[in-house]
Amino acid sequence: MNQAKAFRWTNKSVLALAGEEDPISVIERKARDLVLLARDKGWKGPPFNPIFIADLLKIPVTANASVADACIALQDGRLQIQFNPTQVRERVRFSIAHELAHSLFPDAADEIRHRGGNRVIKDDWQLEMLCNLAASEFVMPVGSLSAREKLPSLEDLMVERRKFDVSAEAFLIRVAKIATEPVVMFCASQDSKTGQEKTYRIDYSVASAVAPQMPITGFRVPLGSAVYSCTAIGFTDRRVEHWFSDRKALVECVGIPGYPGSTSPRVAGLIRFAKAQTGQTQLQFVHGDVLRPRGPEKKIICQLVNDQARVWGGGVARSTAKAFPNAQRAFSSWMNSLPKTSRLGNVHFAQADETTYIASLIGQEGFGPSPMPRIRYAALEKCFTKVSEFAAAKSASVHLPRLGAGESGGSWDTVQEIIQDALVTDGISVTVYDLPPKRLQAGSGLFD
Repeated sequence: MNQAKAFRWTNKSVLALAGEEDPISVIERKARDLVLLARDKGWKGPPFNPIFIADLLKIPVTANASVADACIALQDGRLQIQFNPTQVRERVRFSIAHELAHSLFPDAADEIRHRGGNRVIKDDWQLEMLCNLAASEFVMPVGSLSAREKLPSLEDLMVERRKFDVSAEAFLIRVAKIATEPVVMFCASQDSKTGQEKTYRIDYSVASAVAPQMPITGFRVPLGSAVYSCTAIGFTDRRVEHWFSDRKALVECVGIPGYPGSTSPRVAGLIRFAKAQTGQTQLQFVHGDVLRPRGPEKKIICQLVNDQARVWGGGVARSTAKAFPNAQRAFSSWMNSLPKTSRLGNVHFAQADETTYIASLIGQEGFGPSPMPRIRYAALEKCFTKVSEFAAAKSASVHLPRLGAGESGGSWDTVQEIIQDALVTDGISVTVYDLPPKRLQAGSGLFD
């Protein structure tokens, strides 16, 4: 079994991006920020077109059949992307997204960047891997999939991903991020260890919110793993293994396209742990009244408000105002003191009683009818980060309705992923409240 150890990043572009931070965390954060901005601007899918993000960044995208896949370079004083239009659609989209990811690095303009990297530079795979991670965020962004209680088999997932017209790699990353069970997605590529022996190296891993954290980037997979059976694109295999930790778990693998120029496929996989193996709190859904939150611990009730609100006047907020009038008065005073330009992304915390706090999240711009959704995902993410910090300081659980799914026009799937990343991964207990289903009245079609 591999022993956990810190991976040593060496690529100069990666180091320029991340400094002392973890490069994977930095690139995912930068990509997520762009995705949320694009969603706020009306970006829709699936499929999600990465050219929408290129337009936001003012990076021209043009077709060029002489380019192998895609490249980004400085032309006429600004970055421009060229792509090969003769490739299959999912590859074209991913290639454009990959080059967009290069633009997130501070030295992107220093030289032409081709998808697949510079094979002469031994550690260029690190840069390419990070770009693949960001590209996956662009083609399969937050909110693309709905969370589900049980993930289907890898083979069924490969069939499902065709509906989204995206790569297996991008699809499995999103599957891992929305999973409510302990699962770790990984990607591995072939690497020379000693002499002519070929082994697989873990390029990166993505864990679900309730999965064990395993620093396996850079680890070499031992011979005999199911990884070695996926010798062609689309080939799958599964085995119970434990090279990644001291816990045995089911490993499912699929062969995926190798890096451009490589003669060997890469392998994407899922490590599925039993729920009993992890004690982390999960996001849970109940029927009930959010203003009567469950549990003996301190509790934070979250509500979504717009950046022009002076009082709590709609939906759950109206009921909150009636139940906790002093908390509303404190909110009104605070709101009046804030300049309008600094409201979005802010949170007001009011103590309702000895064990309960009301958190008003300013994640909606304006109110009333609008051709575009009023919700602002980037602001809401900032709000939930503040809630997470407050909850940790108070040792409190978080309780909320399905924020953003009503008049603000938001996507609950997107909001749920933001909650997973900002709260659940930090160990904060989160309960979502739905109203109990209404009972049918006599004469309402019961005997039709």
